[in-house]
Order: sequence, then C-alpha cells, then structure tokens
Amino acid sequence: MSTSPVGLHRVLEPPGVLPQAAARLDTDPRIRPDEVRVRVERLNLDAASYRQLHTAHGGDPDAVRREVLAIIGERGKMQNPVTGSGGMLVGVVDEAGPDSPLGLEPGDRIATLVSLTLTPLAVTDGLARWDGRSEQVPAEGHAILFARSIAAVLPADLPVPLALSVMDVCGAPALTHRVVRRHEGPGGPVVAVLGAAGKSGSLSLAAARRAGAARTIGLVPTEEEERRLAASGLADKVVRADARDPVAVAAALGEPADVTVVCVDVPGCEHGAILATAPGGTVIFFSMATSFASAALGAEGLAADVTMLIGNGYVPGHVDLALDLFRSEPAIRTLFTAREAGK
Repeated sequence: MSTSPVGLHRVLEPPGVLPQAAARLDTDPRIRPDEVRVRVERLNLDAASYRQLHTAHGGDPDAVRREVLAIIGERGKMQNPVTGSGGMLVGVVDEAGPDSPLGLEPGDRIATLVSLTLTPLAVTDGLARWDGRSEQVPAEGHAILFARSIAAVLPADLPVPLALSVMDVCGAPALTHRVVRRHEGPGGPVVAVLGAAGKSGSLSLAAARRAGAARTIGLVPTEEEERRLAASGLADKVVRADARDPVAVAAALGEPADVTVVCVDVPGCEHGAILATAPGGTVIFFSMATSFASAALGAEGLAADVTMLIGNGYVPGHVDLALDLFRSEPAIRTLFTAREAGK
C-alpha cells in the first residue's frame, strides 16, 4: 500500500490536500508500515472549540456531546467547523508499524502532540461517559498517527487528566521562553500575558520569568482570577480588563510590553494585544480564536511596528519544558486545579 509520512494516503476528500485541510479522513484501523494505531482513552478539546460549542448550544451538555459525535462521525477526525480547531488525545499504543520513526511500543500510554484536526479518529462508545461539561472527554475508539506525527509517553508522576492539560498547551511556554531569551537590548523584556490565569497563560508567565524577563504582567478578566493570580506570585503585576477592549487593555497594563502573549480563548483580542505592545516588540498569538486577518489589518491601521507570531503548538523540547515548569512551580498546579474545579 502506498503511504505518505504526512498522511496524504488517509485523505478521502478532497484529493491533494493535507489531512488538516481535508473534509474527511480514512479511519481504517489497519495500519501502514510507518503508522501507529492508538486505543483512545480520552480526548481533550481545545479551549476555543469547546467554548464555541458550549455557547452555540446554550450550555446544553447533551447537545454538545451530539455535535462532537457528529463531527467525528462525518469527518473521521475532530475538527470544529466554526473554529477550525480540534485538540489532542490520550491513549494506549495498540500496534506500531515496523517503519514508524516515533519510537513507540505497544502498551505505551501516550498523549498525541498533534492536533485532532489532522488525526484519523473513530469513536465506538458514543461518548457515553462524557457529561459534556468539560474539555476532557472520556472516549473509546482508535486513532492513527503518521510518521510525521508527534507523541509523548505520559509521565508516571501526574494523574492523566492533569498531564493532558499541561501537554495540551506546552507549545505556549516553549515559544514564550524562546522569544524572551532571544530578546535584544539592555536587560530583559517586559512581558505581558493576556489570559494569564489560564493553563497556557500561567505556564507562559513562568516561562518568561525563567527566560529572563525583567518584569511580567498578567491580565485577567474577572476579580476572582485577579485574586488567584496575585496570590500565585507568578506575575510581578496583575491587572484586570476585558481583552477584547483595546483601550481598556492598554490602560490596564499602563506600560507597553516588549513581548505580549495572547492566551485568551475568545475572539476579538487582536487589537488590544497590538496596542499594548511597544514599537519593535513581539506579539505571540497562542489562541485558536485569533483572526490573523484582523491582527494584520489592525497592526497596519494602528501603524504598529510589531512582529506577530503564530503559536503553532510545536517547539523542540516543549513537553519537557512545560512539565518541568509545572513540577517546579506549585502555584501553576494550584491555578490548574482551581480552573478545573470552577467548571
């Protein structure tokens, strides 16, 4: 059977596109020599996708579950048609082809570090154990990994749901760390994180400090999150504003940031991040709710000389960095736990 390291052979329609852009993927459990089949245990929907589904169905958990099942059934993958995003999964390796370069063995419990939007996925239990009220979805079925996929064996010292939460956003702190470390100029940069009390936001704050930030500012939307983040000590300054209000964001920060990291899972935060960033600075958009057209046009309209980066979720060593930050900063675990408890 012909095979492609990026999974072209699994694209059913339209022909010639990569799996992420495909309308439908082949979920045949029979693997090619360089593929891996995973027995699915849990899906983790990305935050922007889950928020959109929850909002669209008025918080009705049964309706959310039905739509997720319909998407997977129709497309052979989990890709929200509104946000275009998916998530990741945890499972156990059932079979690894002899030519797979991923280094996985049958029985390994892994997290996939590539999006569900390009991962062939079949669900067999109707998501019967999922209450529809959380991004984390207990599930049964199988998924297929390609030669160019990425996966990591789950750490033994963390509960699976917690490890999955960390690994789901591990690209954000890794890219933040890289940008802060490479910042030019005297001293370290001022780093602002929008959505700083969330998973990716709290990890990004810790990564910025480790990489040498001179000052960190965390922006949050509510009084409760402001209290939690201030108590954590992860940010030198904590401010409150709606990230969708550009003027309010800039006023709340009070000083332009050299690096601004957007970790907010709602649309409309592009202009605030740009307005709050100093000339010559960098904005990292680490949210699937970002409109990159809005960001580009907004920067032009504001005559903003900023570099804008798309956080693509992969930086070499991203898993190890995120897990090390999580283990070494008890405050991050406290924020993760509080976030889950609040759902």
